Amino acid sequence: MDALDLARWQFAITTVYHFLFVPITIGLSVVVAGFHTQYLRKRNPEMLRLSKFFGKLFTINFALGLVTGIVQEFQFGMNWSAYSKFVGDIFGAPLAFEALLAFFMESTFLGLWIFGWGRLPEKIHVACIWMVHIGTVLSAYFILAANSFMQHPVGYKYNAATGRAEMTNFVAVLTNKVQLVTFPHVLLASYMCGGAMVMGVGVWLLHKKKATIDRDMYRKAARVGAVVTIVAGLGVAISGDTQGKVMTEVQPMKMAAAEALYTTRDSCAEFSLFTVGSLNGQKEKFAVTVPCLLSFLATGSFNGEVKGVDQLKKELPAQIDAAAQQRGEPLKYVQPADAVFTPNIPLAYWSFRLMIGIGMFAALIGVAVLWLTRKGRFATPRWLVWACIAAPLLPVFGNSFGWIFTETGRQPWLVYGVLTTSSGVSPTVSAATVLTSMVVFTVLYAVLAVVEVKLFLDYTKRGAEPFHEVEQRSDDDTLAFSY
Repeated sequence: MDALDLARWQFAITTVYHFLFVPITIGLSVVVAGFHTQYLRKRNPEMLRLSKFFGKLFTINFALGLVTGIVQEFQFGMNWSAYSKFVGDIFGAPLAFEALLAFFMESTFLGLWIFGWGRLPEKIHVACIWMVHIGTVLSAYFILAANSFMQHPVGYKYNAATGRAEMTNFVAVLTNKVQLVTFPHVLLASYMCGGAMVMGVGVWLLHKKKATIDRDMYRKAARVGAVVTIVAGLGVAISGDTQGKVMTEVQPMKMAAAEALYTTRDSCAEFSLFTVGSLNGQKEKFAVTVPCLLSFLATGSFNGEVKGVDQLKKELPAQIDAAAQQRGEPLKYVQPADAVFTPNIPLAYWSFRLMIGIGMFAALIGVAVLWLTRKGRFATPRWLVWACIAAPLLPVFGNSFGWIFTETGRQPWLVYGVLTTSSGVSPTVSAATVLTSMVVFTVLYAVLAVVEVKLFLDYTKRGAEPFHEVEQRSDDDTLAFSY
Protein backbone atom coordinates (compact mmCIF):
# COMPACT_ATOMS: atom_id res chain seq x y z
CA MET A 1 0.00 0.00 0.00
CA ASP A 2 1.14 3.54 -0.71
CA ALA A 3 0.99 6.54 1.62
CA LEU A 4 -2.55 7.44 0.50
CA ASP A 5 -3.99 3.99 1.28
CA LEU A 6 -2.20 3.85 4.64
CA ALA A 7 -3.38 7.35 5.56
CA ARG A 8 -6.95 6.31 4.75
CA TRP A 9 -6.62 3.15 6.85
CA GLN A 10 -5.15 5.08 9.76
CA PHE A 11 -7.93 7.65 9.70
CA ALA A 12 -10.55 4.89 9.47
CA ILE A 13 -9.08 2.94 12.40
CA THR A 14 -8.67 5.89 14.74
CA THR A 15 -11.98 7.55 13.82
CA VAL A 16 -14.13 4.43 14.09
CA TYR A 17 -12.46 3.58 17.39
CA HIS A 18 -13.08 7.07 18.77
CA PHE A 19 -16.67 6.97 17.54
CA LEU A 20 -17.35 3.92 19.71
CA PHE A 21 -17.21 6.23 22.76
CA VAL A 22 -18.92 9.36 21.43
CA PRO A 23 -22.55 8.19 21.12
CA ILE A 24 -22.39 6.44 24.50
CA THR A 25 -21.11 9.65 26.11
CA ILE A 26 -23.93 11.73 24.63
CA GLY A 27 -26.65 9.19 25.38
CA LEU A 28 -25.52 8.19 28.85
CA SER A 29 -25.13 11.79 30.02
CA VAL A 30 -28.82 12.56 29.47
CA VAL A 31 -29.94 9.39 31.30
CA VAL A 32 -27.69 10.18 34.27
CA ALA A 33 -29.04 13.73 34.31
CA GLY A 34 -32.57 12.32 34.25
CA PHE A 35 -31.92 10.01 37.23
CA HIS A 36 -30.35 12.85 39.22
CA THR A 37 -33.23 15.22 38.44
CA GLN A 38 -35.75 12.57 39.43
CA TYR A 39 -34.02 12.18 42.79
CA LEU A 40 -34.22 15.91 43.38
CA ARG A 41 -37.96 15.91 42.60
CA LYS A 42 -39.10 12.74 44.42
CA ARG A 43 -36.29 12.10 46.92
CA ASN A 44 -36.27 8.48 45.80
CA PRO A 45 -33.00 6.93 47.07
CA GLU A 46 -32.93 4.50 44.12
CA MET A 47 -32.69 7.39 41.66
CA LEU A 48 -29.68 8.79 43.51
CA ARG A 49 -27.95 5.41 43.53
CA LEU A 50 -28.62 4.91 39.81
CA SER A 51 -27.41 8.43 39.07
CA LYS A 52 -24.09 7.81 40.83
CA PHE A 53 -23.72 4.28 39.41
CA PHE A 54 -24.28 5.16 35.77
CA GLY A 55 -22.37 8.41 36.35
CA LYS A 56 -19.25 6.34 37.03
CA LEU A 57 -19.74 4.34 33.83
CA PHE A 58 -20.25 7.63 31.98
CA THR A 59 -17.04 9.08 33.43
CA ILE A 60 -14.99 6.05 32.37
CA ASN A 61 -16.37 6.29 28.84
CA PHE A 62 -15.84 10.08 28.73
CA ALA A 63 -12.18 9.74 29.73
CA LEU A 64 -11.43 7.13 27.05
CA GLY A 65 -13.33 9.15 24.45
CA LEU A 66 -11.30 12.22 25.35
CA VAL A 67 -7.95 10.45 24.93
CA THR A 68 -8.85 8.86 21.60
CA GLY A 69 -10.40 12.07 20.24
CA ILE A 70 -7.21 14.11 20.55
CA VAL A 71 -5.58 12.03 17.80
CA GLN A 72 -8.21 13.00 15.25
CA GLU A 73 -7.21 16.63 14.96
CA PHE A 74 -3.50 15.80 14.82
CA GLN A 75 -4.11 13.56 11.85
CA PHE A 76 -5.24 16.43 9.67
CA GLY A 77 -1.83 18.00 10.05
CA MET A 78 0.14 14.75 9.85
CA ASN A 79 -1.39 12.88 6.93
CA TRP A 80 -3.76 15.37 5.32
CA SER A 81 -1.77 18.59 5.11
CA ALA A 82 -2.87 19.33 1.52
CA TYR A 83 -6.48 19.08 2.64
CA SER A 84 -5.78 21.23 5.72
CA LYS A 85 -4.09 23.87 3.59
CA PHE A 86 -6.89 23.94 1.01
CA VAL A 87 -9.96 24.10 3.31
CA GLY A 88 -8.41 24.70 6.74
CA ASP A 89 -9.97 28.16 7.04
CA ILE A 90 -13.44 26.62 6.81
CA PHE A 91 -12.98 23.24 8.45
CA GLY A 92 -11.00 24.69 11.36
CA ALA A 93 -13.68 27.15 12.50
CA PRO A 94 -16.29 24.64 13.77
CA LEU A 95 -13.50 22.50 15.24
CA ALA A 96 -12.25 25.53 17.17
CA PHE A 97 -15.74 26.18 18.54
CA GLU A 98 -15.97 22.53 19.52
CA ALA A 99 -12.71 22.68 21.47
CA LEU A 100 -13.08 26.13 23.03
CA LEU A 101 -16.80 26.10 23.82
CA ALA A 102 -18.29 22.60 23.85
CA PHE A 103 -15.37 20.64 25.27
CA PHE A 104 -14.74 23.39 27.84
CA MET A 105 -18.35 23.05 29.02
CA GLU A 106 -18.20 19.25 29.16
CA SER A 107 -14.96 19.08 31.13
CA THR A 108 -15.63 21.95 33.52
CA PHE A 109 -19.16 20.96 34.50
CA LEU A 110 -18.29 17.27 34.69
CA GLY A 111 -15.61 18.15 37.22
CA LEU A 112 -18.10 20.25 39.19
CA TRP A 113 -20.62 17.41 39.15
CA ILE A 114 -18.12 14.75 40.24
CA PHE A 115 -16.67 16.81 43.11
CA GLY A 116 -19.77 18.84 43.89
CA TRP A 117 -21.73 16.29 45.95
CA GLY A 118 -22.58 18.10 49.18
CA ARG A 119 -20.45 21.09 48.23
CA LEU A 120 -22.77 22.75 45.71
CA PRO A 121 -26.42 23.69 46.28
CA GLU A 122 -28.53 20.78 45.03
CA LYS A 123 -30.20 22.60 42.14
CA ILE A 124 -26.91 24.01 40.91
CA HIS A 125 -25.34 20.58 41.25
CA VAL A 126 -27.97 18.86 39.10
CA ALA A 127 -27.70 21.73 36.61
CA CYS A 128 -24.02 20.81 36.21
CA ILE A 129 -24.79 17.37 34.77
CA TRP A 130 -27.33 18.92 32.41
CA MET A 131 -24.63 21.37 31.29
CA VAL A 132 -22.37 18.38 30.66
CA HIS A 133 -25.05 16.93 28.40
CA ILE A 134 -25.55 20.25 26.60
CA GLY A 135 -21.79 20.38 26.09
CA THR A 136 -21.78 16.93 24.48
CA VAL A 137 -24.63 17.97 22.19
CA LEU A 138 -22.85 21.18 21.15
CA SER A 139 -19.69 19.19 20.56
CA ALA A 140 -21.59 16.86 18.24
CA TYR A 141 -23.13 19.84 16.43
CA PHE A 142 -19.81 21.54 15.64
CA ILE A 143 -18.10 18.28 14.61
CA LEU A 144 -21.00 17.38 12.34
CA ALA A 145 -21.01 20.90 10.87
CA ALA A 146 -17.38 20.37 9.84
CA ASN A 147 -18.21 16.96 8.39
CA SER A 148 -21.33 18.26 6.63
CA PHE A 149 -19.14 20.78 4.80
CA MET A 150 -17.19 17.82 3.43
CA GLN A 151 -20.45 16.19 2.33
CA HIS A 152 -21.97 19.38 0.86
CA PRO A 153 -19.57 22.36 0.74
CA VAL A 154 -21.29 25.75 1.25
CA GLY A 155 -20.40 29.20 2.58
CA TYR A 156 -17.01 29.56 0.86
CA LYS A 157 -15.23 30.86 -2.23
CA TYR A 158 -11.99 29.85 -3.93
CA ASN A 159 -9.15 32.40 -3.78
CA ALA A 160 -6.97 31.88 -6.87
CA ALA A 161 -4.20 34.08 -5.44
CA THR A 162 -3.68 31.93 -2.34
CA GLY A 163 -4.88 28.66 -3.88
CA ARG A 164 -7.18 28.09 -0.93
CA ALA A 165 -10.89 27.88 -0.20
CA GLU A 166 -11.94 30.69 2.14
CA MET A 167 -15.03 30.98 4.30
CA THR A 168 -17.55 33.66 3.33
CA ASN A 169 -20.52 32.70 5.50
CA PHE A 170 -20.06 30.86 8.81
CA VAL A 171 -23.81 30.75 9.41
CA ALA A 172 -24.24 28.91 6.11
CA VAL A 173 -21.67 26.35 7.25
CA LEU A 174 -23.50 25.86 10.55
CA THR A 175 -26.92 25.62 8.87
CA ASN A 176 -25.86 23.48 5.93
CA LYS A 177 -28.91 21.45 4.87
CA VAL A 178 -26.93 18.25 5.26
CA GLN A 179 -26.08 19.32 8.81
CA LEU A 180 -29.71 20.07 9.65
CA VAL A 181 -30.76 16.48 8.86
CA THR A 182 -27.59 14.75 10.05
CA PHE A 183 -27.45 16.31 13.52
CA PRO A 184 -30.86 15.10 14.78
CA HIS A 185 -30.21 11.67 13.26
CA VAL A 186 -26.87 11.29 15.05
CA LEU A 187 -28.21 12.78 18.31
CA LEU A 188 -31.15 10.35 18.42
CA ALA A 189 -28.86 7.45 17.54
CA SER A 190 -26.67 8.49 20.49
CA TYR A 191 -29.68 8.50 22.81
CA MET A 192 -30.37 5.00 21.55
CA CYS A 193 -26.83 3.98 22.58
CA GLY A 194 -27.26 5.48 26.05
CA GLY A 195 -30.65 3.82 26.50
CA ALA A 196 -29.37 0.44 25.35
CA MET A 197 -26.43 0.73 27.74
CA VAL A 198 -28.72 1.39 30.72
CA MET A 199 -31.14 -1.32 29.57
CA GLY A 200 -28.43 -3.94 29.11
CA VAL A 201 -26.68 -3.22 32.41
CA GLY A 202 -30.03 -3.05 34.20
CA VAL A 203 -31.22 -6.44 32.94
CA TRP A 204 -27.86 -8.07 33.69
CA LEU A 205 -27.83 -6.73 37.26
CA LEU A 206 -31.50 -7.65 37.68
CA HIS A 207 -30.52 -11.21 36.77
CA LYS A 208 -27.46 -11.22 39.07
CA LYS A 209 -29.15 -9.49 42.02
CA LYS A 210 -32.56 -11.12 41.72
CA ALA A 211 -32.41 -12.42 45.29
CA THR A 212 -31.68 -8.97 46.76
CA ILE A 213 -33.82 -5.97 47.62
CA ASP A 214 -32.13 -4.07 44.77
CA ARG A 215 -33.88 -6.03 42.04
CA ASP A 216 -36.72 -3.50 41.80
CA MET A 217 -34.20 -0.69 41.29
CA TYR A 218 -32.47 -2.54 38.45
CA ARG A 219 -35.85 -3.41 36.93
CA LYS A 220 -36.66 0.32 36.83
CA ALA A 221 -33.28 1.06 35.24
CA ALA A 222 -33.85 -1.62 32.59
CA ARG A 223 -37.30 -0.24 31.77
CA VAL A 224 -36.05 3.36 31.57
CA GLY A 225 -33.28 2.21 29.22
CA ALA A 226 -35.77 0.24 27.12
CA VAL A 227 -38.11 3.24 26.76
CA VAL A 228 -35.23 5.53 25.74
CA THR A 229 -34.00 2.93 23.23
CA ILE A 230 -37.41 2.46 21.62
CA VAL A 231 -38.38 6.16 21.46
CA ALA A 232 -34.94 7.16 20.18
CA GLY A 233 -35.07 4.28 17.68
CA LEU A 234 -38.32 5.60 16.23
CA GLY A 235 -36.73 9.04 15.97
CA VAL A 236 -33.70 7.55 14.24
CA ALA A 237 -35.94 5.90 11.62
CA ILE A 238 -37.85 9.13 10.91
CA SER A 239 -34.77 11.36 10.81
CA GLY A 240 -32.92 8.77 8.71
CA ASP A 241 -35.69 8.86 6.13
CA THR A 242 -35.34 12.66 5.87
CA GLN A 243 -31.58 12.37 5.67
CA GLY A 244 -31.85 9.84 2.84
CA LYS A 245 -33.79 12.28 0.67
CA VAL A 246 -31.25 15.07 1.20
CA MET A 247 -28.43 12.61 0.54
CA THR A 248 -30.03 11.63 -2.77
CA GLU A 249 -30.24 15.30 -3.71
CA VAL A 250 -26.63 16.27 -2.94
CA GLN A 251 -24.85 12.92 -3.48
CA PRO A 252 -27.00 10.75 -5.79
CA MET A 253 -24.12 8.30 -6.27
CA LYS A 254 -24.15 7.47 -2.56
CA MET A 255 -27.79 6.42 -2.65
CA ALA A 256 -27.19 4.37 -5.82
CA ALA A 257 -24.24 2.67 -4.07
CA ALA A 258 -26.33 2.02 -0.95
CA GLU A 259 -28.71 -0.06 -3.07
CA ALA A 260 -26.10 -1.32 -5.57
CA LEU A 261 -28.45 0.08 -8.18
CA TYR A 262 -26.61 0.11 -11.49
CA THR A 263 -29.55 0.71 -13.81
CA THR A 264 -31.79 3.77 -13.39
CA ARG A 265 -35.34 3.00 -12.30
CA ASP A 266 -37.89 5.45 -13.68
CA SER A 267 -40.40 4.63 -10.94
CA CYS A 268 -41.19 2.20 -8.12
CA ALA A 269 -37.56 1.23 -7.40
CA GLU A 270 -37.43 -1.70 -4.98
CA PHE A 271 -35.33 -1.75 -1.80
CA SER A 272 -33.43 -4.97 -1.18
CA LEU A 273 -33.41 -6.26 2.38
CA PHE A 274 -30.79 -8.86 1.51
CA THR A 275 -28.85 -9.62 -1.66
CA VAL A 276 -26.37 -12.26 -2.71
CA GLY A 277 -24.34 -10.94 -5.62
CA SER A 278 -21.03 -11.22 -7.40
CA LEU A 279 -17.88 -10.15 -5.53
CA ASN A 280 -17.69 -6.85 -7.38
CA GLY A 281 -21.36 -6.18 -6.58
CA GLN A 282 -22.41 -5.78 -10.22
CA LYS A 283 -24.54 -8.92 -10.62
CA GLU A 284 -27.44 -9.97 -8.43
CA LYS A 285 -27.90 -13.71 -7.81
CA PHE A 286 -30.58 -13.69 -5.11
CA ALA A 287 -32.40 -10.89 -3.34
CA VAL A 288 -35.31 -10.24 -0.99
CA THR A 289 -36.87 -6.90 -1.96
CA VAL A 290 -39.66 -4.51 -0.94
CA PRO A 291 -41.37 -2.96 -4.01
CA CYS A 292 -41.18 0.83 -4.46
CA LEU A 293 -39.51 1.41 -1.06
CA LEU A 294 -36.24 2.75 -2.51
CA SER A 295 -38.17 5.31 -4.56
CA PHE A 296 -39.88 6.51 -1.38
CA LEU A 297 -36.65 6.61 0.64
CA ALA A 298 -34.86 8.56 -2.09
CA THR A 299 -37.57 10.92 -3.34
CA GLY A 300 -40.56 10.79 -0.99
CA SER A 301 -42.72 9.29 -3.74
CA PHE A 302 -43.32 5.60 -4.40
CA ASN A 303 -43.11 6.41 -8.12
CA GLY A 304 -39.99 8.59 -7.91
CA GLU A 305 -37.03 8.08 -10.25
CA VAL A 306 -33.77 6.77 -8.74
CA LYS A 307 -30.68 7.13 -10.89
CA GLY A 308 -28.34 4.17 -11.15
CA VAL A 309 -24.56 3.98 -11.00
CA ASP A 310 -24.11 3.61 -14.77
CA GLN A 311 -26.03 6.77 -15.61
CA LEU A 312 -24.41 8.79 -12.82
CA LYS A 313 -20.94 7.77 -13.99
CA LYS A 314 -21.76 9.42 -17.33
CA GLU A 315 -23.35 12.55 -15.86
CA LEU A 316 -21.29 13.41 -12.78
CA PRO A 317 -17.84 14.13 -14.31
CA ALA A 318 -19.19 16.83 -16.62
CA GLN A 319 -21.41 18.31 -13.89
CA ILE A 320 -18.60 18.48 -11.35
CA ASP A 321 -16.13 19.93 -13.86
CA ALA A 322 -18.63 22.61 -14.89
CA ALA A 323 -19.34 23.55 -11.27
CA ALA A 324 -15.61 23.75 -10.48
CA GLN A 325 -14.95 25.99 -13.49
CA GLN A 326 -17.82 28.24 -12.49
CA ARG A 327 -16.31 28.63 -9.01
CA GLY A 328 -12.85 29.16 -10.51
CA GLU A 329 -11.35 26.09 -8.86
CA PRO A 330 -8.47 24.13 -10.45
CA LEU A 331 -9.69 21.03 -12.26
CA LYS A 332 -6.74 19.05 -10.87
CA TYR A 333 -8.61 18.89 -7.56
CA VAL A 334 -11.86 17.51 -8.98
CA GLN A 335 -10.68 14.86 -11.42
CA PRO A 336 -9.81 11.55 -9.73
CA ALA A 337 -6.60 10.08 -11.08
CA ASP A 338 -8.33 6.80 -11.92
CA ALA A 339 -11.42 8.56 -13.32
CA VAL A 340 -13.62 6.46 -11.05
CA PHE A 341 -16.58 8.34 -9.64
CA THR A 342 -18.02 5.46 -7.63
CA PRO A 343 -17.37 4.34 -4.05
CA ASN A 344 -16.85 0.71 -3.05
CA ILE A 345 -20.31 -0.65 -3.82
CA PRO A 346 -20.35 -3.82 -1.61
CA LEU A 347 -19.01 -1.82 1.35
CA ALA A 348 -21.65 0.89 0.91
CA TYR A 349 -24.42 -1.69 0.42
CA TRP A 350 -23.67 -3.80 3.51
CA SER A 351 -22.70 -0.98 5.88
CA PHE A 352 -26.04 0.68 5.04
CA ARG A 353 -27.98 -2.48 5.90
CA LEU A 354 -25.99 -3.29 9.01
CA MET A 355 -26.63 0.27 10.25
CA ILE A 356 -30.39 -0.18 9.88
CA GLY A 357 -30.67 -3.85 10.86
CA ILE A 358 -28.58 -3.69 14.04
CA GLY A 359 -30.40 -0.58 15.23
CA MET A 360 -33.81 -2.17 14.66
CA PHE A 361 -32.72 -5.30 16.56
CA ALA A 362 -31.74 -3.19 19.59
CA ALA A 363 -35.17 -1.54 19.57
CA LEU A 364 -36.86 -4.97 19.42
CA ILE A 365 -34.87 -6.05 22.49
CA GLY A 366 -36.22 -2.95 24.22
CA VAL A 367 -39.79 -4.04 23.40
CA ALA A 368 -39.08 -7.50 24.82
CA VAL A 369 -37.66 -6.01 28.04
CA LEU A 370 -40.73 -3.82 28.54
CA TRP A 371 -43.06 -6.78 27.96
CA LEU A 372 -41.25 -9.21 30.26
CA THR A 373 -40.92 -6.68 33.10
CA ARG A 374 -44.46 -5.26 32.88
CA LYS A 375 -46.62 -4.81 35.99
CA GLY A 376 -43.86 -5.45 38.49
CA ARG A 377 -42.58 -8.66 36.88
CA PHE A 378 -38.93 -9.63 37.10
CA ALA A 379 -38.73 -12.19 34.29
CA THR A 380 -35.15 -12.55 33.03
CA PRO A 381 -35.04 -15.64 30.79
CA ARG A 382 -31.53 -16.65 29.79
CA TRP A 383 -32.02 -15.59 26.17
CA LEU A 384 -32.98 -12.10 27.35
CA VAL A 385 -29.90 -11.85 29.55
CA TRP A 386 -27.69 -12.79 26.61
CA ALA A 387 -29.53 -10.38 24.33
CA CYS A 388 -29.10 -7.57 26.84
CA ILE A 389 -25.40 -8.29 27.20
CA ALA A 390 -25.20 -7.59 23.45
CA ALA A 391 -27.74 -4.75 23.60
CA PRO A 392 -25.28 -1.95 24.57
CA LEU A 393 -23.05 -2.88 21.63
CA LEU A 394 -25.75 -3.11 18.94
CA PRO A 395 -26.58 0.59 18.50
CA VAL A 396 -22.89 1.47 18.98
CA PHE A 397 -21.95 -0.79 16.09
CA GLY A 398 -24.96 0.51 14.15
CA ASN A 399 -23.58 4.04 14.60
CA SER A 400 -20.17 2.90 13.43
CA PHE A 401 -21.56 1.26 10.30
CA GLY A 402 -23.52 4.43 9.61
CA TRP A 403 -20.32 6.45 9.94
CA ILE A 404 -18.48 4.05 7.63
CA PHE A 405 -21.28 4.31 5.06
CA THR A 406 -21.32 8.10 5.23
CA GLU A 407 -17.58 8.46 4.75
CA THR A 408 -16.85 5.69 2.25
CA GLY A 409 -20.02 6.42 0.27
CA ARG A 410 -18.64 9.92 -0.48
CA GLN A 411 -15.49 8.57 -2.14
CA PRO A 412 -13.49 9.43 -4.20
CA TRP A 413 -14.12 12.85 -2.65
CA LEU A 414 -12.61 14.33 0.48
CA VAL A 415 -14.77 17.44 -0.01
CA TYR A 416 -17.56 16.43 -2.35
CA GLY A 417 -17.09 17.85 -5.84
CA VAL A 418 -14.26 20.14 -4.68
CA LEU A 419 -11.27 18.07 -3.56
CA THR A 420 -10.50 14.41 -4.22
CA THR A 421 -9.09 12.22 -1.48
CA SER A 422 -5.88 11.64 -3.44
CA SER A 423 -5.39 15.43 -3.69
CA GLY A 424 -5.74 15.97 0.05
CA VAL A 425 -3.04 13.64 1.38
CA SER A 426 0.26 15.05 2.69
CA PRO A 427 2.67 15.12 -0.28
CA THR A 428 5.88 14.77 1.75
CA VAL A 429 4.92 12.07 4.26
CA SER A 430 6.23 8.66 3.28
CA ALA A 431 4.35 5.38 3.50
CA ALA A 432 6.81 4.16 6.16
CA THR A 433 6.04 7.17 8.35
CA VAL A 434 2.30 6.67 8.06
CA LEU A 435 2.67 2.95 8.73
CA THR A 436 4.74 3.63 11.85
CA SER A 437 2.21 6.03 13.35
CA MET A 438 -0.65 3.70 12.42
CA VAL A 439 0.98 0.77 14.23
CA VAL A 440 1.64 2.96 17.30
CA PHE A 441 -1.95 4.22 17.42
CA THR A 442 -3.39 0.74 16.88
CA VAL A 443 -1.31 -0.78 19.70
CA LEU A 444 -2.12 2.16 21.99
CA TYR A 445 -5.83 1.87 21.25
CA ALA A 446 -5.73 -1.88 21.93
CA VAL A 447 -4.28 -1.16 25.38
CA LEU A 448 -6.94 1.49 26.00
CA ALA A 449 -9.62 -1.00 24.97
CA VAL A 450 -8.41 -3.46 27.59
CA VAL A 451 -8.44 -0.70 30.24
CA GLU A 452 -11.92 0.44 29.21
CA VAL A 453 -13.45 -3.04 29.26
CA LYS A 454 -11.84 -3.97 32.59
CA LEU A 455 -12.95 -0.77 34.33
CA PHE A 456 -16.42 -1.02 32.84
CA LEU A 457 -16.91 -4.65 33.86
CA ASP A 458 -15.48 -4.10 37.36
CA TYR A 459 -17.83 -1.23 38.15
CA THR A 460 -20.79 -2.98 36.53
CA LYS A 461 -20.26 -6.14 38.62
CA ARG A 462 -20.16 -4.10 41.83
CA GLY A 463 -23.52 -2.57 41.05
CA ALA A 464 -24.89 0.58 42.66
CA GLU A 465 -23.42 1.60 46.00
CA PRO A 466 -25.66 1.65 49.10
CA PHE A 467 -27.69 4.79 49.65
CA HIS A 468 -26.09 7.57 51.66
CA GLU A 469 -27.89 10.83 52.19
CA VAL A 470 -26.01 13.69 50.57
CA GLU A 471 -24.94 15.99 53.39
CA GLN A 472 -24.61 19.61 52.44
CA ARG A 473 -21.35 21.04 53.74
CA SER A 474 -21.09 24.53 55.14
CA ASP A 475 -18.40 27.08 54.38
CA ASP A 476 -16.90 26.37 57.79
CA ASP A 477 -16.22 22.68 57.00
CA THR A 478 -12.58 21.84 56.53
CA LEU A 479 -11.68 20.86 52.98
CA ALA A 480 -10.27 17.38 52.54
CA PHE A 481 -7.02 18.69 51.06
CA SER A 482 -6.47 21.36 53.77
CA TYR A 483 -4.11 20.90 56.64
